[in-house]
Amino acid sequence: MKRILVTGGGGFIGSNIAGTLADHTDYRVVVADEFGESDKWRNLAKHPIYEIILPGEIFYWLESNKSTLDAIIHMGAVSSTTERDVDKLLSNNFALSRSLWNWAAQNKKRFIYASSAATYGDGHAGFNDDISMDYLRKLVPMNAYGWSKQLFDQFVSVAANGNEPAPSQWVGLKFFNVYGPNEYHKDDQRSVVSQIYPHAEHGRPVKLFKSYHPDYKDGGQLRDFIYVKDCVKVTAWLLANPQVNGLFNIGTGKARSFEDLANATFAAVGKSPAVQYIDMPEQIRPNYQYLTEADMGRLRAAGYTDQFYSLEDGVKDYVQNYLIKADHYY
Repeated sequence: MKRILVTGGGGFIGSNIAGTLADHTDYRVVVADEFGESDKWRNLAKHPIYEIILPGEIFYWLESNKSTLDAIIHMGAVSSTTERDVDKLLSNNFALSRSLWNWAAQNKKRFIYASSAATYGDGHAGFNDDISMDYLRKLVPMNAYGWSKQLFDQFVSVAANGNEPAPSQWVGLKFFNVYGPNEYHKDDQRSVVSQIYPHAEHGRPVKLFKSYHPDYKDGGQLRDFIYVKDCVKVTAWLLANPQVNGLFNIGTGKARSFEDLANATFAAVGKSPAVQYIDMPEQIRPNYQYLTEADMGRLRAAGYTDQFYSLEDGVKDYVQNYLIKADHYY
């Protein structure tokens, strides 16, 4: 039976992918991650994961299992946008990704990896998932996390467009603002839905930042919010379509406001909206991003036809089937 390796498979997006593949496909799912003393293990507790290895064992495992391995789904990363240790980011997000790409290329294995919308920076160059180096050079990430992801996208661009060895299938996924079950270990990096839900449930006002841009009202800052179940569906579709290669945005293509998000959360718990606007910290005002919206044309052109959850439907599913439950894990 074919194996599939999911790096970062105990994390937010990775555990949703690993759990779904373990439950609904014939793959033997192998997770590479570390758990320490956290509750992150609960992200996988409901699913028949075939094997769990430590990140330091990845290449030994790959060499030992190459004959049965079908694909590497590389979700492992230091994902905090506020991480200040740049060497840590480069080691995990750039160097390891590069080594996995090279291994997959040498052994003709499929390779799907997590990029990020953080590579787009302030959005001045648009949100076009173009893999050409000419376009990628125009992007200026606003933090070291985004830069580490940008470096690997540029590496892929050179490899894929320069007739160098490449994996048998290669895909980069530029995730936008993902929310959904199994993000609880991320603390202050959790989605806004997860953070405001307890307040909405008890009818308390939720706090959103005031706007400091004349084109956006308070709470009117826009993001492309995407439900994690859609991220999983796209990944499963790519596994079913090995002829598809490229860099693809993973959003809905429709930006919505933080006020819309708060209203959807209140609606999901049957309460009237209550929003309180607070001052944005001065240190983030100069570089604050007021709009992100994925251009979904390339994924659609590649053949993906499923519809994405609307913000209201995704938040409702997340709240009513997970957050409100005693056991809120997928």
